[in-house]
Amino acid sequence: MNIMSVSVLADEAKIDGIWYDLDNETLQAEVIQNSDNQYSGNITIPETVDYEEKTYRVTAIRDYAFAGCTGLTSIDIPNSITTVGNYAFYGCKSLTSIDIPNSVTTIGIRAFYECSGLTSISIPNSVTSIETQAFLGCSGLESITVENGNANYDSRENCNALIKTETNTLIAGCKNTVIPNSVTMIGYGAFFGCSGLTSISIPNSVKEIGERAFKGCSGLTSITVENGNANYDSRENCNALIETETNTLIAGCKNTVIPNSVTSIGDDAFAVCTGLTSIDIPNSVTTIGTHAFYECSALTSIDIPNSVIIIGTSAFFGCSGLESITVGNGNANYDSRENCNALIETEINRLIAGCKNTVIPNSVTMIGYGAFFGCSGLTSISIPNSVTSISNYAFIGCSDLESITVENGNANYDSRENCNALIETETNTLITGCKNTVIPNSITSIGNHAFRNCSGLTSINIPNSIKSIGYWAFAKCSGLTSISIPNSVKAIGERAFFGCSGLTSVISLIEEPFEIENDVFCVYNFDTEDIEFTSATLYVPTGTKTKYESTPAWNKFKNIVEGIENNVESATTNITAKEAERYNVSGQRISSPQKGINIVKMSDGSTKKVMCK
Repeated sequence: MNIMSVSVLADEAKIDGIWYDLDNETLQAEVIQNSDNQYSGNITIPETVDYEEKTYRVTAIRDYAFAGCTGLTSIDIPNSITTVGNYAFYGCKSLTSIDIPNSVTTIGIRAFYECSGLTSISIPNSVTSIETQAFLGCSGLESITVENGNANYDSRENCNALIKTETNTLIAGCKNTVIPNSVTMIGYGAFFGCSGLTSISIPNSVKEIGERAFKGCSGLTSITVENGNANYDSRENCNALIETETNTLIAGCKNTVIPNSVTSIGDDAFAVCTGLTSIDIPNSVTTIGTHAFYECSALTSIDIPNSVIIIGTSAFFGCSGLESITVGNGNANYDSRENCNALIETEINRLIAGCKNTVIPNSVTMIGYGAFFGCSGLTSISIPNSVTSISNYAFIGCSDLESITVENGNANYDSRENCNALIETETNTLITGCKNTVIPNSITSIGNHAFRNCSGLTSINIPNSIKSIGYWAFAKCSGLTSISIPNSVKAIGERAFFGCSGLTSVISLIEEPFEIENDVFCVYNFDTEDIEFTSATLYVPTGTKTKYESTPAWNKFKNIVEGIENNVESATTNITAKEAERYNVSGQRISSPQKGINIVKMSDGSTKKVMCK
């Protein structure tokens, strides 16, 4: 963009490819986020910039300045920068190293959050403030050092960790960290997502460990606590971290054996422990915390003893490998009645966790939040007529589902016309579909997340009765190649078709296009690790191309083809031409003409497209 063309944008200007906020009084410039944030490759920030006959000194990298720039590989920061803002480099996955100059005094909240390619970090002695979780999720870190002479932070004893000197708090670790015996606290998320960490030893000096300190350390095989620690232990060589006073297991690993003296499994204790294949929960355990076994995808079975009285929200969320769920006889709070292979809250008859072999009993009245989330092995589900409530995310990610049925007599849900979908009867909203779903013409809304992650879905006919398509409705349906949106649709939610990487054509029959969010048709580019707008061609009705070109975010389609009618043969719904077979635009065979584009195979072997009005 020409520099002069942005002078109207108040104090913002793009100079040599970088956006700045310019202060005309102090003559200082700060690097800012731009609307596209498409920085990539090697970026050099200068100490000064010239704009409209003035020279500005570059002093800060603002909040989110480079956030989401997955193609950014390196950045040179000048010695004039004093502040790195909140989330400044969030998600810069290709950034492998960064040289923080000795001028920087402040590093903001989550400044380098999820910079997974970053292998080393060195904090200069000028830094006086590092905000919360500045290096959270930097899973590739191998080396952390602090320059000698820093009065606020250190990496004592070559420990490969970042320590706040005054409080002896370890705030960021890496796969090579050795915790010094002088550390008294391990901060919130200090090792969060450190998948390369294989062993950790807690010295007897540690008095406090923050939440999620070891969450997502999926490579952990050994956890020990030094003898003499008054607050924590790893009794009986259990390969777990236990809070001594409360007998709460707060961090486990794939080799953990839970001692019979443990009474509680803490929040996130085994979260994202993808190597955990089995676990024996002893009869001493009374509480299983929130997200305790979150995304333990290799776990195949779980047995809840009769001692358990509390199970936190989403304790088994995303345990996609589960085949068996049982509850000990005599448990007063939970059950797995009728050998149903599910975890049920007895008093309120709510199913809170299911697996690929679950059969929902007819006494269940509620299916809880995320009960089958990510259960990719589930192929069929039948909802009994006792069910009155189904919570959000209940069946998201059940990518192998082929059959969805609702028992006759259910007053709240149905699967009318053998549609292989779950429908909320009162609102005519399709809330869960599968790869074999045929949407009935009586449906008025496709619900949020209805087909999300349904990778086996290759085609779908959206009937002209649909008025709204919910957010994430078809997100990550990677098998879809074409989608036709009828003129009846008046609203499309955020990321409705996000991640539909197979789409080559989007046919919109909407005659008056309305504004949609930029991410509705975006895809993730695994080569560049960028989120990009789809490359699919958009087909629109005659006389509407100009409207689409001026309507966000339809105008992001690079190829908009006007005149669907010019590319197909016009017909009416009483066509009498001899035909052998008829399909809708998504490739599903249909028994009679449907409004929109039909593909007709004729008796002489020819094929033609017709527009049925």
